[in-house]
Amino acid sequence: MFNWKKILQVWRVPELRKKLLAVLGLLIVFRVSAIIPLPGVPRESLEAMFGGNQLFGLLDIFSGGGLSNLSIVMLGVGPYITASIVMQLLTMIVPRLEEMAKEEGDAGRRRINQWTRFLTVPLAGMQAFGFINILIRQGVAGGAGFSFSPWEMTVAVLTVIFGTVFLMWLGELITEQGVGNGISLIIFVGIIARLPVVTAQALATFTPDMLLTYGSFLIVSLVVIAGVVVITEGQRAIPVSYAKRIRGSRVFGGASTHLPLRVNQAGVIPIIFALSIMLFPGVIANFLVGVNNQAVARSASWVVNLFQDQWFYGITYFVLVVVFTYFYTSVTFDPNNIAENLQKQGGFVPGIRPGRRTANFLKYVINRITLTGAIFLGLIAVLPLVTQGLLGVATLTIGGTALLIVVSVVLETMKQLESQLTMREYEGFLS
Repeated sequence: MFNWKKILQVWRVPELRKKLLAVLGLLIVFRVSAIIPLPGVPRESLEAMFGGNQLFGLLDIFSGGGLSNLSIVMLGVGPYITASIVMQLLTMIVPRLEEMAKEEGDAGRRRINQWTRFLTVPLAGMQAFGFINILIRQGVAGGAGFSFSPWEMTVAVLTVIFGTVFLMWLGELITEQGVGNGISLIIFVGIIARLPVVTAQALATFTPDMLLTYGSFLIVSLVVIAGVVVITEGQRAIPVSYAKRIRGSRVFGGASTHLPLRVNQAGVIPIIFALSIMLFPGVIANFLVGVNNQAVARSASWVVNLFQDQWFYGITYFVLVVVFTYFYTSVTFDPNNIAENLQKQGGFVPGIRPGRRTANFLKYVINRITLTGAIFLGLIAVLPLVTQGLLGVATLTIGGTALLIVVSVVLETMKQLESQLTMREYEGFLS
């Protein structure tokens, strides 16, 4: 485990300290941009809307308050995440994209990433246009009777697009430092920045009869933290042996090691993907509620009410977390490729023939342990929703989801820092 001594050791390494300071500076830039208001959009009556609407509340906490402040980064990295989901789905569906990702290696992945960036721009434009119209139609931006001219709407949408692209660029700069995933860290900082506000609101409304409610929230938080740590650290070790090879008078190989398969290969990505998909229908429906066509307006109202139902929301959320855990694991873990590499290096799993048999065995094992990890991760994700349904406290949903992402991102970042430190220890030993 990562301890305080190693954290201090990381800080003493000049190169790592420089990387950490660079990441910290970029995250501060993100926080500053989250308070720069969108030009031409008055901010009135926003607190009641974001406090009472679960959909907008989740969006706001992931944007670090940028949405409730109507800032230039009001959408956060949501459009980029949606574009990533679309491109990864297309990679699995379109054979040409799949060949590009596998056969062309890094060059193919860089090209797909470039297309993801291009797709982010129209998605950000559509979401910005939809959100601004929702706020105006519901009378929470500028009050009742407020309207935008076409030029003002164009400027506002282009500004939000710029803010999203800017955050996407910041995320890539953070990732290049090698001390954490940039997009995950931006979401993490957005959540952390909102937690003091949520805590202050909870304390301001505290009464003695709510002691049980707050105690239940504390228990849920501890369960989420412990569950995420267990599921993230858990792994299945597959024994691997290497055949002995004789070259001249020297014997090579013959060593035994193991192949670690994590219970949750996908990390925090399934939660982010599931939330992005869950939020998208509600945004579209809220936008269509005010149209003149009565049939469309009624259908949109039905969708809005459906997503406000806690049981539907919880079940759908659980299913999406499980599905995306399998989906992302299949993208990042290829049993056929691993089996092929083992065979080329003279390695084999004891009792399993190299090649296709090994690939089938790895696929069987990863499917079983991923099922356990996906179900457990889904249960942790919906546990705050269940508690909210029993106790009737809206903040539990946001708190549970936020804790889930925060703990996962912290563990992932700590692992990368530790690997950076270990690599430099080996370099010092060899030099």
